[in-house]
Order: sequence, then C-alpha cells, then structure tokens
Amino acid sequence: MNLSVVGAGHVGLVTGACFAQMGHRVICVDNDAKRIARLKRNVMPYYEPGLEALVRKHAKSGRLRFSARLVDGVRFGEVIFIAVGTPPKANGEADLTYVEGVCRDIARAMTSYRIIVEKSTVPVETGKWLRRTIAMNLKTKVPFDVASNPEFLREGTGVHDFLNPDRIVIGVESDAARKKLLQVYQPLKAPTVVTDIASAELIKHASNSFLAAKISFINAVAQVCDRVGADVEKVAEGMGLDRRIGKFFLDAGIGFGGFCLPKDIEAFIHIADKLGVDFRLLKEVARINEEQRAILVKKIEERLWNLKQKTIAVWGLSFKPHTDDMRLAPSIDVIGRLSAAGAKVRAYDPEAMGEARRCLNGTVFCSDPYRAAKGSDCLVLLTEWPQFQKVDWKKVHRMMEHPIVVDGRNFLDAAVVRRHGFEYVGMGQGRP
Repeated sequence: MNLSVVGAGHVGLVTGACFAQMGHRVICVDNDAKRIARLKRNVMPYYEPGLEALVRKHAKSGRLRFSARLVDGVRFGEVIFIAVGTPPKANGEADLTYVEGVCRDIARAMTSYRIIVEKSTVPVETGKWLRRTIAMNLKTKVPFDVASNPEFLREGTGVHDFLNPDRIVIGVESDAARKKLLQVYQPLKAPTVVTDIASAELIKHASNSFLAAKISFINAVAQVCDRVGADVEKVAEGMGLDRRIGKFFLDAGIGFGGFCLPKDIEAFIHIADKLGVDFRLLKEVARINEEQRAILVKKIEERLWNLKQKTIAVWGLSFKPHTDDMRLAPSIDVIGRLSAAGAKVRAYDPEAMGEARRCLNGTVFCSDPYRAAKGSDCLVLLTEWPQFQKVDWKKVHRMMEHPIVVDGRNFLDAAVVRRHGFEYVGMGQGRP
C-alpha cells in the first residue's frame, strides 16, 4: 500500500521506517526542511537502536522517501498518519495546534478519498475535531474517513516494539476504514482491538497512566522499605510473581521521565477535570514521582552532610537507556537540586551528552565514566545504561575522593560494589 506519515520525529520516523519494513511504500513528510535534507543523506535526527539501518535499507530500495511538502504526502498516501507533536500547555492540557494545522492543510490538498489517522497521542474527542476541521477546509467535496491508531512505542526499543506489538488498536467510524487499516497491519499478525475512535484515544492515555501508577506505587513501597530495613527488590519480586500483578514496571528508583508518561498523565488529569471527574489517584501518582528525586538528593546529603563545594559524579543523563532523549529526564531535576545546593556536578552519558549540554548549564561533561568519577565525593547513577555494570570498580575507587555510590535505579550489583570498598546506597533497600 501507499502510506504517508506526517511528522518525522520519534514516532513518525520509526512508524515510516517500520511500515517500509512491512512491505509498504512510504513517504515521511516534515515541515523541517533541514531535517528532511539530513534524512535524505541518511543522517538520523536522534538516536534509536536499529532505526538508521532500516532507513538506509528502505531509502535505498525506494520504499521509503522523504519530503518537506505536505501536498506530496496527501497525493501519495491512501492512508495518512498524523504523527506531529502534542506538547503540554502550562496547565497540562495537550496543545493540538500542530494537529489542527496538519488537518487543515491535508483537507486543502485532498482531491480523492483518504483515511486520516491520529497516530500522535491526543485527548479523547480529538477525532471529532479532526473530522470537523477537515470538512470545513475541503476545497472540493471528496469523501474521507478519520481514524485513531495510537502508538505504543518505547524509546530505545521503538523499532522492536512496532514490529512485535503486544496489540494493535484501531478506532474507526466506517467499515471501509476498518478494512483498510486491518490490511495495513496484516503483515504483523498481532492481536488487534477494533473499536470506536473515542475508546481508541482513551486506551492510550489509560495504558500509560496505569503503567505510571505501578511505578509510583512501588516507589511509595520503597519509602516504607527504607524506614524498616526491607528490600524493595525482593518485595517487587514477590508481588510480580502474582499473575494478576506482573513483574513489569515494578522497578523502584527515581521515577519515570521522558516525554510520554509525564505528559500523558498531566493530559489525562486535565481531560478528567474537564469532564468533571476528580482523578485524585492520578494526581498522587504524579506527586510521588516528583518526590522521588528529592528523596535521592536527601540520601546524598545524609552521606556528605553539606553539599556546598562537594563534587558529585553523575552517570547517565537520558531519561532511559538506549536513547539520547533528555525531555523531562529525571537527571535535569536531580542535577538542578544538587547545583542549587552548591554542589559541582561532573556527568557522563553514552548518547545524550549533546542534548544534555542544551539543558544542564554549569555541569561539567566528561568523555567517559572514569573522568566523571575523578575527584568526586559521591557517585550517583541516574540512567541504567548496561556499560555501567561493566566498569572497573577498582579504578573507580582509586579515582574518587570518597567511595560512595548512590544508585538511583537499583541497577548496579550492590554486592560487587561493596566488595570493592564502596558504601552502596540504593532506593528502598533499607539504610545500610
């Protein structure tokens, strides 16, 4: 099939490349002409494992093309997927300005039947606004359908998630749109939920909010563990073996970050408020998440007394491993708190250094984890990059001023770290 994807960001580019991998012919459209020019030279706008290889492969085969002209996408694609940004407003509500603008421009360029699909995460009832906007801006009377097909991609594993989905969700209003979208995804042979548009929109926000709730729940349990000397990892293991609960997203630490969970929680709270529902549970999820960063800094203070003029080494800056994304990364909050207390921060991340320099003023960026640790009074792990488990702890011990490790992700092997002479401090593992 001929498919168009509007937006070549974290969702759109993965979507376009994976559709090409599935055998479709795809054009990715973005109004950032510089980004499109770089993509035509196979230069990726961000780091995502496996993505560059797919883009190169299918750009060469001709299945994947790029354009800065929306009209090219409207003319080419039988189905047009909208994957533009929906950033949060100051009140947490999703800003749908870009979505509206794209719909308006699609309508003005349409000359024959098209299916316009929400791929971006949008509030419930956005579908009806898409239909209204398109209908109002058609230059000639042509039939069209609107649909919802929310993405469930995790940064760092986006390509794998797209090609090996737990489920595919399709919200439609017509049988023609249902058949066409089922045909799009037929090569994946994945479980598919076909529903109305409003239900599809809600599935995405409800799913992300529930995952966030699991994280905040185990972090609240971790606070209890710290006070009684229990081990939150063992508690989580015992909980996770219950099939009704499951082990995933029960990792205690400094909480979730990135551009999806925090944004979607705030948006869902706003949606509920707007509909007259006081979603207090979700508000508490957000509060606990923010509280975890303060708890981590307090653990550092309890080991160093005063933070002023102390040197803190930070390993990991991106909001999660295998991505360079710094949007709403917990490291920004933690380093901000440390700097405000007068500490000097030396940091290293395998992929996010370039992005981090734009949002972490005053931080010294180091070329490897050892240089970050050199002369530090405390080492803090904020992102669980696999290479941090493989460091030479004898070398790290020699380079640090004081051998203290605070693991904000409970990621390091505590026994190994302690065996090399460090004081190891985890989250929810009791006070050593």
